[in-house]
Amino acid sequence: MSKAAISSDDGAHLTWTREAADREYNRKLTELDTVIQTPPELSKPPSPFDDSQVSSINEQWQLVAPEGPNLGTGWCGRLNRLVWRFVGPFIQRQQSFNAAIVDHVNRNVSSASETQQTTINLIAQLEVFQSRLIQYLQQITPYVDTKDRAVGGAIDGVADELRKRWESTVVREQRFVQHVEELRTTVGHVQHGLLAVRRELERLTSTGGDVPPQDRTAAASTARIDEAVDAYTYVGFENLFRGAQEEIRERLLDYVPLFKGASNVLDIGCGRGEFLDLLKEGGIGGRGLDINIEMVEECRSRRLEATVGDALGHLEGLEDESLGGLFAAQVVEHLQPDYLVRLLNIAGRKLRPGSKIVLETINPGCWFAFFDGYIRDITHVRPLHPDTLKYLLAAAGFQRTSVRYSAPYPEHAKLQHVATPAGGNDSDAAARLTTAIDVVNENANKLNSLLFTHMDYAAIGERV
Repeated sequence: MSKAAISSDDGAHLTWTREAADREYNRKLTELDTVIQTPPELSKPPSPFDDSQVSSINEQWQLVAPEGPNLGTGWCGRLNRLVWRFVGPFIQRQQSFNAAIVDHVNRNVSSASETQQTTINLIAQLEVFQSRLIQYLQQITPYVDTKDRAVGGAIDGVADELRKRWESTVVREQRFVQHVEELRTTVGHVQHGLLAVRRELERLTSTGGDVPPQDRTAAASTARIDEAVDAYTYVGFENLFRGAQEEIRERLLDYVPLFKGASNVLDIGCGRGEFLDLLKEGGIGGRGLDINIEMVEECRSRRLEATVGDALGHLEGLEDESLGGLFAAQVVEHLQPDYLVRLLNIAGRKLRPGSKIVLETINPGCWFAFFDGYIRDITHVRPLHPDTLKYLLAAAGFQRTSVRYSAPYPEHAKLQHVATPAGGNDSDAAARLTTAIDVVNENANKLNSLLFTHMDYAAIGERV
């Protein structure tokens, strides 16, 4: 059982991280202390209750005596009683109102004083509570620090150890997956190699006495078997590196409309028959040709018409203007220049007027396609620039020649632009930064156009 080991460097890093966190915590605590100990404006005690006029109000509220005014006697008394009869009711109502006001003021003097005192006491208690809260936080800080150091250090140590173990596990898993893929490739190659050997043995057995004497020797039989096994080696290479059949079908689908209404379309280098499948589904008559017997056998197993043979020799044996179209995907880069020129010249005679020729190949203008796809295949002879292949078609007599690019490199995998900082800033530094970003982005565009453009192209021509 392995031991969890925390190195001295890990311990030093952990200590430094913890101390930095402590400093930040104490800084924030100090800011909190400063803010709370500065009393806000709303915490000032209210102004004291003003009772300076209470005594005067109590003395002056009564306008006449309770028993009424002294009106006198004689003719003055009669005149006073006449006047009082009119003004007396108003004076008595005013005196009743004054009595109510004085009573209300006297009953609320004590309540206002008590409210003021309560408010003052509450503010004082809040200030005491704030102070005690700060003291509590200051006292608990060392406790939190020591506990956090002990527990956090242990947890971080375990986490680091788990991370290391996880990384080690990922590496071992990647190696295991790689070994499994290699083993799967090897087993698949062996299985199909045995299938090729059995097919060759069956052929030799079924021919019996019709086999020429030179083919009946052990050396000749061995050579045939080796040739069959070597043929399947390239089939395995196609399966591994060119892509699954569904993926290839998707790439070739756009070429089918070019042969709409045609018949007797020849697919040179038909491989596993992906394009023959598409022609068949589109109701277009087509047949395949390939020098690899295993490729042809795979096509025949899916009831596709295919023949083993050399392209140039096969075309020479056809009648002029007998083909309704010619298609070759990922073939011309396997041919020597003189062979390719001869092939195109003969194809021009074998195609009927109005028929299309479509030659798809790797685009060497895309450096990724060249260095990742082209040089991986040892059977490639030389890459063909789009301008070169288009010229060879025109030189062979084909008209309306064009180049169609396909298989674009994924945008998310290209060199990305640097974003220009947001916000308006007219300073010289900002202007220089914007200019620098523009230059970097322009360089990224140039590199993308060289490194990561379309990975395939097709040269297309028409027999007129």
